[in-house]
Amino acid sequence: MLLKQFFIEKIAHSSYLIGGTTACAIVDPSRDIDCYLKAAEAEGLNITHILETHLHADFVSGHLDLAEQTGATIYAPAAGHCSFAHMPLSDNDTFRIEDMEFRVLETPGHTPDCLVYVVTDTSRGDTPVAAFTGDTLFVGDVGRPDLFPGKARELAGELYDSLHTKVMNLPPECMVFPAHGAGSLCGKAMDAMRFSTIGYEISYNPALLITDREEFIRSLTVDMPPAPDHFSRCSDINRRGPALVRSLAPLRAMKPAEFYERMMNADTIVVSIRNYATFGGQHIPGSYHIDMGGNFSTFAGWVLPPDREILLVTDSPEQAREAAVQLRRVGLDRTIGYLKGGTHAWVSAGYTTDHIHQLSPSEVYEKIQDSDTVLLDVRSSDEYQERHIPGAVNILAMDLRTRADELDPERPTIAMCRTGHRSSLACSILKQQGFSDVYNAAGGLTGYIAAGFLSKKE
Repeated sequence: MLLKQFFIEKIAHSSYLIGGTTACAIVDPSRDIDCYLKAAEAEGLNITHILETHLHADFVSGHLDLAEQTGATIYAPAAGHCSFAHMPLSDNDTFRIEDMEFRVLETPGHTPDCLVYVVTDTSRGDTPVAAFTGDTLFVGDVGRPDLFPGKARELAGELYDSLHTKVMNLPPECMVFPAHGAGSLCGKAMDAMRFSTIGYEISYNPALLITDREEFIRSLTVDMPPAPDHFSRCSDINRRGPALVRSLAPLRAMKPAEFYERMMNADTIVVSIRNYATFGGQHIPGSYHIDMGGNFSTFAGWVLPPDREILLVTDSPEQAREAAVQLRRVGLDRTIGYLKGGTHAWVSAGYTTDHIHQLSPSEVYEKIQDSDTVLLDVRSSDEYQERHIPGAVNILAMDLRTRADELDPERPTIAMCRTGHRSSLACSILKQQGFSDVYNAAGGLTGYIAAGFLSKKE
């Protein structure tokens, strides 16, 4: 039995190749399918099976692209009611790939359609050797059950039952291969290790150590991290079947005049992906800023309207192409072009730019001594509660789209996050909503603490 793991940073997504001597399966594929095609070719394997553990909420799957390229059969949960051609799977269904037997466990909880694939390598023994647990069981955590409005308690209870009556009954030596790791918002507090064993998780996973069902439900329905907007879209995209990547419009390099003409369309937005210092120095008025150095895919899926065409401002054509790939991961397929020559070409052609002053930690400290200045902490409430500057107002950066009216647009406003990435996004949203005296805290709270402006008690 051959096993390979593929990991995408930022969205912290793990997918897998599991194969024998001539055939293999891909588990929970991303939309970037070239890595699977190359890996299978290098091992002399044919991709014959595509296995989905559930209808993923945080990314758009590559199952249709991979099936078209390879002719492989897609296996997916029957409870998912998928619209594309597939083999629907229910509890205790089995199938084989050479000497490997796959047994299906229905494990609703994170979503109603979750599956676990339990693999036995019959050439070596008759007990399960691996479990592809999707978003049911992570290393150090379990899947969040609060992605379906009004069903969090019901799903949390189902997750408890799925874990305690099925998953935890697997042999302790059975290896656990989840679909996500630390950094994903599909759980509450995943560990950085990318695989584990059933026995280790039973002994040390905090969620599995909660034996009382009601307490388990409470732990997964209170103080959960916010869910990005695209979580409510991607599941349905995956159920219907995403557009094939080859069918999407190619990315165009646009000279300033063409770029300007396209950005004037009501159904078009401009997104700068340059670093926050460069964006602050000069950017196209009204543009979003999502720094490629931050969690680009997640933030883009969270705040960008999915029904708009996207124009990019980048540092290079290569960066534009990489951004288009990352946007496709979260279902933003309408990236049509980028500004050829960047903002230098833009201003050289006589077009207007805007600016956001980047404040050093000492400048932040000096400016907030003025009682008229608003310090806006745009981190999550958990981060804020852990440590913050006294007097700071806490509104999550992404929530400023609907909560900016809680602030006074006439007052100087400094946005601060942990490092400066989310706060720059916040500044761009505030600018769109009529705030003119806006500043970004470069280096964020990290720099502010390093400069000695926040005591350990605060």
